[in-house]
Amino acid sequence: MRRDIRIYPDPVLRSPCDPVSTIDDRVSALVQDLLDTVDADDRAGVAANQIGVSLQAFSWHVDGQIGYIINPEIVELSSETQHGDEGCLSVPGLYFPTTRAAYAKVRGVDVDGQDVTLEGEGLMARALQHEMDHLQGMVFLQRLEPEVRKQAMREVRERLLSL
Repeated sequence: MRRDIRIYPDPVLRSPCDPVSTIDDRVSALVQDLLDTVDADDRAGVAANQIGVSLQAFSWHVDGQIGYIINPEIVELSSETQHGDEGCLSVPGLYFPTTRAAYAKVRGVDVDGQDVTLEGEGLMARALQHEMDHLQGMVFLQRLEPEVRKQAMREVRERLLSL
């Protein structure tokens, strides 16, 4: 089921997610909801807390491929960086220049408890790091350079006031 996205500054977005301790029907349903929710052209990833569930899981949708991972951990980041505009479903319609590692590798498990490794460059690297930040209670706005962040927060406040 496609779920609604929580909008910043919802408290669930600002708290670290708990690890999944037991993979049961509830977690399987969460994974299906994550896959359904990320399945749109404008979505590169959805973390569980973005749909209101404070567990360590996210789905991704990059280069026509869709998948998920449970209890992910970053195991490698390149020292080379990429710099470009980044947005977030929880900060709709706003994009700001964000620096990320050019390559990222993440390990976790699937619903059968089997090891999963995700890695990539470009958009995949950016998506992996972005979703990992969500699971740590961080929104990409916190990664912005100070002057850009000041402007970004002003735009976020203005948008919230207009709702």
